[in-house]
Amino acid sequence: MPHLTLEYTDNLSALPLRPLLHALNQRLIASGQFSGPDIKSRALPLTQYLVGDQDDGQAFVHLRLALLDGRDDAVKLALSTALLQILQQQVTAPDGCALQLCVEVCDIHRASYAKHSS
Repeated sequence: MPHLTLEYTDNLSALPLRPLLHALNQRLIASGQFSGPDIKSRALPLTQYLVGDQDDGQAFVHLRLALLDGRDDAVKLALSTALLQILQQQVTAPDGCALQLCVEVCDIHRASYAKHSS
């Protein structure tokens, strides 16, 4: 735990995915909340999307951090703020394209989460 899912519009083709995932994972480790091997990150391009009613000229990155429940709101806010800073540093919009960056922290119900490692 945690699970980090980066969804991005496919018009962000120059997105530095591997360095971005490394930077996000490093920030999570630096928070002191997680150890490296527990963090599972992935990036998913979105080929079908719509922002408002605009068919083009729009891009977004939505980062979801899923954590086992039990952390207080202050910790979650610190994590989302830190991850948003990484996005702001590393994600740029193509010319003529508006960009939205967002981070969501959500809880995974601890009592029903199952995991196996070997």
